[in-house]
Amino acid sequence: MPSQPQPQPSQRSQPSDRQSSADRAPFTRWLREHATTLTTLTTLDPDAPLDDLEPLRDLIGDARVVGVGENSHFIHEFALVRRRLLRFLVERCGFTVLAFEYGFSEAFALDTWVGGAGPDDDLERLTGAALPMGMQEPLHSLRLHNRTAARPVRFAGIDIPAAGGSLLPALHPVADHLLEADPESLPLAETAIGIAGRFAGESGAAAAPAWARLDATEQDALTAALARLLVRFRATEPLQVARTGRYAYEVALRRLEAASQADYTIRAMAALFAGTGLPADTSSREIYMAGSVLWHLERAEPDARVVLMAHNGHLQKEPVAFDGYPTALPMGQFLHRALGDDYFALGVSCVGGRTAEMRLEEGARFGFTVDDTELEAPEPGSIEAAFAGAVPAGAIGLAGLRSAPRGDGMPDRTRIQSAYMHTQVSDAFDGMLCVPSSRVADGIDI
Repeated sequence: MPSQPQPQPSQRSQPSDRQSSADRAPFTRWLREHATTLTTLTTLDPDAPLDDLEPLRDLIGDARVVGVGENSHFIHEFALVRRRLLRFLVERCGFTVLAFEYGFSEAFALDTWVGGAGPDDDLERLTGAALPMGMQEPLHSLRLHNRTAARPVRFAGIDIPAAGGSLLPALHPVADHLLEADPESLPLAETAIGIAGRFAGESGAAAAPAWARLDATEQDALTAALARLLVRFRATEPLQVARTGRYAYEVALRRLEAASQADYTIRAMAALFAGTGLPADTSSREIYMAGSVLWHLERAEPDARVVLMAHNGHLQKEPVAFDGYPTALPMGQFLHRALGDDYFALGVSCVGGRTAEMRLEEGARFGFTVDDTELEAPEPGSIEAAFAGAVPAGAIGLAGLRSAPRGDGMPDRTRIQSAYMHTQVSDAFDGMLCVPSSRVADGIDI
């Protein structure tokens, strides 16, 4: 790693012309006193010295799970910031697991690769079907780190398979497990695989319309097969553990739960697209992701600490709602309930620039296209407007929000792509990092 300079005092903000409209906002005044200005844009270099991130150590304290977010996938600056934060948390704070918004089942092969197995150039083959969400560079860095690390960093997936696009990455390994563990129940798995193969896609946005075109009897037959298999799986635990061992059984069970949750999520998305969805129905995916984080944490070393990378909307501790309509109870809400202050949610956002707006398009590979969209000036009352008025132009701001004032005049919205998600930001996130400008990453071909 590059040599580190001596720590320098944190740079506090100085007034600028753009602050005049926000000077009267009480939160902006508080933020001006409490935010740390990291540096200029050179801080985005993932290999830059890490000393200016030291204030983050105090913010996270002893938290065992630190979520590092982004307000949109496919953003150049967010990918760089997250890589640098990962370096800091691993090298300076002793974090030992990178958990990512990626399939629980699919991630085992990547964990083996990060640990040194296979050729260096095998990552593209292993992740070729996944959404290009900035995962490859952190994995390359971890593989290089692990070659000489006294304590290697593991990789863990937390999501339902293929971001809800297919049950097959979870069901095929379950069927393999059942060949030895419980061959009598294999026909149930084969029934589920046969139906799931008829709508499999590479994301939930692609799978949901294809699922909706199935006959209702097939849709229900899939759900019934998964439900019966899941009940039998749990009922035959002693038999299966005796044949395959405890860990193999637990991994297979978690994979089966992923398939079942994905089936429900695809139903929920299809209903949402049709305008008949139930409030918060897509929480099925969120509670699975939270459970996966806890699953990995329970099976790690007692002192293990997890860096959790996912969209801000998954990490936040308050419901995701638009125009008063709750679309999901997020993963972060469940983690906060389970872990308390051992969970720290760090949102990542931007004052301006451009973003990757996701537009549904059924014929596209992932079921949507990415539109390179210009961001308007931050809305009054947003956390982004507060940062614009509190830190110097062109700088990156970092602030802890646990000690932020509450009540009237506090930020009640934050960017999500080119829109705003309305929430009391200081309750939804424990901290926020805000870059001055963002752009869509190069090479996004969706």
